[in-house]
Amino acid sequence: MSTPEPFDMVVIGSGPAGEKAATQAAYFGKRVAIIERRATPGGIAVSDAGIPTKTLRETAQYLTGFRHRDIYGISLSLDARLKLERLMSRTGDVQRIMTEAVRANIARMGVALIHGTARLAEGRTVIVTGDDGAERVFSAGVILIATGSHPLRPAGIPFDDPGVDDSEGILRLERMPRSLVVVGGGAVGCEYASIFTALGLDVTLVEGAARLLAFADRELSESLAAIFRTLGMRISLGTPITAIERAGETLHVRLANGETLTPEHVLFAGGRAGNTAGLDLAKVGVEVDDKGRVLVDPRYRTTAEGIYAAGDVIGPPALASVSMEQGRVAACNAFSIPFKDVVDPLAPLGVYSIPELAMVGLTEEAATAQGIDYEVGRGKFERNTRARIAGTTEGLVKLLFRRSDRVLLGVHIVSDIAAELIHLGQMAVSLQRPIDYFIHATFNVPTFSEAYKYAAYDGLQRLKAASVR
Repeated sequence: MSTPEPFDMVVIGSGPAGEKAATQAAYFGKRVAIIERRATPGGIAVSDAGIPTKTLRETAQYLTGFRHRDIYGISLSLDARLKLERLMSRTGDVQRIMTEAVRANIARMGVALIHGTARLAEGRTVIVTGDDGAERVFSAGVILIATGSHPLRPAGIPFDDPGVDDSEGILRLERMPRSLVVVGGGAVGCEYASIFTALGLDVTLVEGAARLLAFADRELSESLAAIFRTLGMRISLGTPITAIERAGETLHVRLANGETLTPEHVLFAGGRAGNTAGLDLAKVGVEVDDKGRVLVDPRYRTTAEGIYAAGDVIGPPALASVSMEQGRVAACNAFSIPFKDVVDPLAPLGVYSIPELAMVGLTEEAATAQGIDYEVGRGKFERNTRARIAGTTEGLVKLLFRRSDRVLLGVHIVSDIAAELIHLGQMAVSLQRPIDYFIHATFNVPTFSEAYKYAAYDGLQRLKAASVR
């Protein structure tokens, strides 16, 4: 083995967690290297999920005028070949821009970016194998595992069939199908199902559970499902698939209720697993769970001294925004840097479907489970002037607050811009403000944000009505 090249920190993976951990440590004067096995930095957030999915969403709506057909009575009609060509072209452009942004940030901070496949060895060393088979060895006081995740591929799902894809393979479609079955009603499934509905495909979303987005507030997940249906999507709930198979030229998706669907294409969106294969974690004492996710403590330390982990590789919530913060906090903890020592416990969650769903804080179900005496207020976009102007009147802002002092506990939104609107609620929940804050605040008129004010009025009216009963 060659003499190790010394660094203060070696980061394995250049996705959101790895990039931010490396640049955070470098900002405070540490000598840092990132090992990346892909040809380009950025991880799946840039290459196969995150940014590509959101770009597809915006491009699909722009190309088809999907959400504005009923207002203006016109839409752009493109044949399937042109739709696919424009979608992939725009997605590729954004991927290149964001990849270069990541590369520039790494270079600006003086972090060494090394291409190759890494594995861990004793003595806190990392062995990197290049494409030519040559090996380099790096040593560091701190090693951070930020290798991300990959789509689950359960046995029995025929991913070798050209008509069956996971959430990464679907980005490499060579032709636009006429019909699509999406298996999985989580965030990824909802996003892709609504995007392809916007593109004019006959889409069926199949979820084995009783509702979509099991983590979300039930009312909001049911509201989103109802909107999906009005937009032309078929949703099959409580009906897990029993088989996906091909008979001749036809794909058959068999459901537990006896129904058989025959789409041109299938997208299996059934969760993700940690990218830990080949890292030789067991050899250095790093433990993982049955899904390949690295086990860490609240400081992002693994079970091996000096080795940390952050991002999707440690499991939920597996959000780019949270992964970035985990990476920064891990770096600060590793070097005792008094800058960031904890990840925001009230991080917002956004599902970039059409329309979007976003949430922060407690759901009704969680508040009930905790025995909290709560009330809710709703501001529906059908009564919001800006939403009427835009023609996107579906959805609502829902405020959940404690009855005794009206302190805000959770905010839940379905809207075309829910992922933007949620941050106002995030600040109020984090600061433990009462819903009166929204009543006393002055909002620009007309704005989508006004829905917060009317949700607060609705909540106070509910409190008053309950007090006189």
